[in-house]
Formats: sequence, structure tokens, C-alpha cells
Amino acid sequence: MNARTTTLVGATAAAAALALALTGCSGSGSGAEAAQGPDQPTGDEVSTTVDAKLTALLPEEIVEKGRLDIALDIPFPPMAMYDETNRAVGFDPELGRLLGQKLGIDVSLNKQAFDSVIPSLQANKNDLIMSGMNDTPERQETVSFVDYTHGGFAILVQAGNEVGVTTQQDLCGKTVAVQKATVQGELLRAMDCDGDPVTVTELPSDLDAQTALRAGKSDAYVADAVVAEYVAATTDDGEAFDVVRDPENPAGFNPVYSGIGILKDETELVEAVRQALQALIDEGAYQAVLERNNIAAYAVESAEVNQGAAE
Repeated sequence: MNARTTTLVGATAAAAALALALTGCSGSGSGAEAAQGPDQPTGDEVSTTVDAKLTALLPEEIVEKGRLDIALDIPFPPMAMYDETNRAVGFDPELGRLLGQKLGIDVSLNKQAFDSVIPSLQANKNDLIMSGMNDTPERQETVSFVDYTHGGFAILVQAGNEVGVTTQQDLCGKTVAVQKATVQGELLRAMDCDGDPVTVTELPSDLDAQTALRAGKSDAYVADAVVAEYVAATTDDGEAFDVVRDPENPAGFNPVYSGIGILKDETELVEAVRQALQALIDEGAYQAVLERNNIAAYAVESAEVNQGAAE
């Protein structure tokens, strides 16, 4: 990607939210794979405006580079996926483009395997993580989170639910597929199962975990509720999986905050992104992105940092 070295304070805003249907999209492979060129919204997208006061908050090294590099794990629908033209779509890419517009700087959306997104920041390959990452005290030892959603995780079983899972506790003694390095694996291993623990199968990608359930290699698949709901609704026209709905946990099990990850020492960048997200919340653009991606139920009311420590 070519860096822009000209000043961005006087830049005009381009358009923001996606006008593409979020169906049948997937990526290929894993690991780091940079997008080609600074990512710009297309001409038919909803627009926001540059706020020069927010641009002034950006660290000097970001302005000199001329772009924000954003790490995304793709595919992870509806958070991130590819459309038929291989363009990154979904909540994270769309919100990332909007943040760049509000801050008056280009963004580059870079494919990165989930278990390497934090190392990619430490290696100066990326500046932000936008990959539906849960805000946890353990991760806060390395990164700060500008939280952008709040919700729990959900359980999927094969259609018909022959394994008889109706609550989280029913997972005891069963094999459950999850994506590697996710909080769900930690939560499942920590369950009190009276000597009959959950067998957690960690796989490289979220799609791999779904495939394990379809193939009968696991009894259930666990992911963030927003992802699980999307998978259940779109796979085989909604005929492949059932969502386990526990009346005592209507918003999902163990609700947590998720957010934009930034190295904790990058305090200027954290504040610039926080204020930019708040501006998008105030003007309604953030809500529009949530609604377009069918995750409005998981909205936050304001842009806050590291709320996961309080849960």
C-alpha cells in the first residue's frame, strides 16, 4: 500500500456504509494478507464528514504514514466477509471506513488470522484491531479497547438438536468446537461440570468450527451471539443449525463488551478513535452500520474504553 504524505486536515469526506447484501460471502486462507491500496468507500455509500478537531488528535506517526492499518479476521460474518468482488464488507470493515472518514485519513483493511492480530500490532504491521474481539482483563494487559458492542455468546447444534442441549450446562461432557484463541474456549473450560468437563476443540478459523459441527465432529459450536445467529440464519437457508435459546439468557450467555483493540501505550490513538466513534454514535452513522448488519441489539450507548474490566 502506498502511503500518503500530504496533510489530511482539509480532506473532504467520502461515503460510508455498505450498500451490499451480506449473504454468501467468504474469504480464503489465513494469516496476514494486506488489501490492495488504501480502502475507500464506494460512490453509493452513506457519507459522514471529516472533523478537523479529531484529525488533530491523531499521533504524528499515523499522519506521516497517511493511513490507519486495520487488522481483520476474514471471514467472520457478519462482522467481516468478502462480497462477490472480493471487497471486505460487514460491520468491522464498514465501521473502519467510517472512522477513517471522520478522522480524515485513509484506512487499509488487512486480513489477519485472529490468533495473530495482537502480535501484528506489536510488530507495527497494524494500528487497530477490528475483529469482534472481546474486551477482557487479560487482553487489556497488552491492548486498550474502544468498546463498540455488548452481547453474549450463543450455542449452535445441528438442526433437530438430537444432542439435547437446552442450556449452557448441557455442554458438560460434550465436544464443542470454537475458533482458536477466543474467549469462548476459556469460558467453556472454566465451567463447573462435576467431573464431566466440556471437551473444547479449538480450530484455526470460525468457519472451521462451523464445519466441524456440520460434519458431526463436535456436538455443538459456540461463538459470539451475533455471529452464531447469522450462521444459523444463512447456512443452507437456515436449515443446517438450531440456535439454543435459553430464556434465562436472552442476550446470550456471559455477555461481554467487544471493541477496537489498540496497543495500550498508544494513548493518543486510543483517544482519537474513541472520540471519532462517539461522533459517529452522536450523528447516527454507528447505529446505521449496526442495523445494516442486523446487530442493533448489541449497540453501546457511548464510546468508552476498557469496560470489560468491570464485568
